[in-house]
Amino acid sequence: MTDPQPAPADLVITNAVVLVHNDLGEVDFAENQTIVVRDGLIESISESRPPSERPIPALETIDASGMLAMPGFINCHTHSPMVMFRGAAEDVPEDTWFNDFIWPMEVNLTDDDVELATRLAAAEMIRSGVTTFADHYFNMDAIARVTDESGLRGVLGSTYFSSDGEAGLERSLQFALDYRGAAGGRITTALAPHAPYTVTDDDLAKTAEAARDNDLLVHIHASEARYQMKHSRERFGHTPIETLRRAGLLDGKLLIAHGIGIVAEDLPLFLAATGSIGIGSAPKGYLKHGPDTTPVRLLESAGIPVGLATDGAASNNTLDVWESMTFMALTQKALERDQTYLTSRQVLGHATVKSAKAVQLGDSIGRLAPGCQADLVLVDLSEPRNQPIHDYANMLVYSARSNDIDTTIVAGRVLMRGRKVLTIDIPAVVAELQPRLARLTDRSHGRSIQNYDA
Repeated sequence: MTDPQPAPADLVITNAVVLVHNDLGEVDFAENQTIVVRDGLIESISESRPPSERPIPALETIDASGMLAMPGFINCHTHSPMVMFRGAAEDVPEDTWFNDFIWPMEVNLTDDDVELATRLAAAEMIRSGVTTFADHYFNMDAIARVTDESGLRGVLGSTYFSSDGEAGLERSLQFALDYRGAAGGRITTALAPHAPYTVTDDDLAKTAEAARDNDLLVHIHASEARYQMKHSRERFGHTPIETLRRAGLLDGKLLIAHGIGIVAEDLPLFLAATGSIGIGSAPKGYLKHGPDTTPVRLLESAGIPVGLATDGAASNNTLDVWESMTFMALTQKALERDQTYLTSRQVLGHATVKSAKAVQLGDSIGRLAPGCQADLVLVDLSEPRNQPIHDYANMLVYSARSNDIDTTIVAGRVLMRGRKVLTIDIPAVVAELQPRLARLTDRSHGRSIQNYDA
C-alpha cells in the first residue's frame, strides 16, 4: 500500500535567485532556488529540481527563471490617501506647505475620498513591490477596507491631535481594538498621536497608558527636523525625544517617523528605554528642505532599527520604497562623508529585516525563510540597466528600479503578475478621482485642520 500523496502546495516558485538572510540578519543570495508556499506561509526554500524530475505538486506554479525573489518592501511610515495631493504644493517652505496648502485642503476630505485615494495608493504600492505599509491618517476605517480588498498588509493607526479633545484618543483606540487582526490577520493596528507639538504632554501620557494596557504600538512623528529639535530645547529645555520619554512612550512599542532631529544627547534615552523602538525614514522628501536626514549610524549605535518609508505622496511624490532605499544609501554616505558607510548589503538589511523590526513585525515578515509570511516580489533581471550582474546587492540598490518588479505576492496571494495589478482596477480609480480634484484642492473656505507651529 502506497503512502498518500500530500496535498498540493498553494504556490511554488521555481528557478529563482533568492535574497536570504543568515542568523545575524546579513544579506546573501542563493541561486536556482524553489520556494514552496502553503497557507500563506513559506514552507520551504531549496535548490530547484532538474527538469527530469517530477515537479512539486502545486495549485499555482511560477517559473522565475531570470528573476530574483526578495522580501516585499515595507513602507514604515506613510499617509496613503495623500496621493490625491501629489504635486499640489511644491517649492515652498515647510510651514507654508502645511498651513497654506495641505491642512486647508485636508478639510475637504470625505470618507469616500479617502477610500478612493487609498485604492490608488494601494495600486501604486503593489506596482512598486510594497507588501506592508504603516499608515498614519484620518478616516482609517476606509483605509482598512482598501487594505482588505487590495490584499496588502497594513499597520494602521488613526491620527489625532489634542485639539480633537478626548474624542481623538478614544477614536484612535477604538479603531485599533476593532480592526486588530482584520483582513485575515493582515491588519495590525497602532495608536497614532500626530506629534509632540500638536499633542499635549498629558495626552501623550494617556496614549502611553492606553498602549500599555492594550499591547499596542504607538506611531508618532517626532524630531522631524533639526529646527524642531532646536525649538523644543528653546521652549521646553529638552528635545522631543525627552518629551516622549517623560510621557512613558519609550518604554512601550514605538514607531517614530523621520527622526531627523535626533541628536547624540538622545542616545542615553534610547539606551535606557525598556520598550521596542523603531524609526521610519523617508530620505527623498527631506532633500526638498535641505541637507538633513535621519542619522542612521547614530541610531544604529543605540540599537534602534531604522526602516525605509516614503511619507505621503504630497511631500515624497511617490510611494516607492525602492526609491527610498537608493536615496538612503546615497544620503547616508553624504551625511557621514564616508564612501564606505551603508554598503549595498547593509541598506538591503534596512529594507528587509530592519524595516520589519521597526513596525514590530520582525518575527513574521522581512525575510524569506520557512515559517515567515509569503510576502515577496519577483524582480526581472533582464533590463539592460541591470546587466551585467557582478554583484546582486549592488545591482538592486544602484541599478534596478521598482518597475523591474514582475510579481508581487502577499500571504501567498499573487497581487500582481506580469506587471499587471490583479486586485485593483487602476483606470477606473483614476477616472473617478479626476473630477474631484478641484473640490479637493479648494482653499477658499479659509479653514484648516491644524496650525503648524513646530
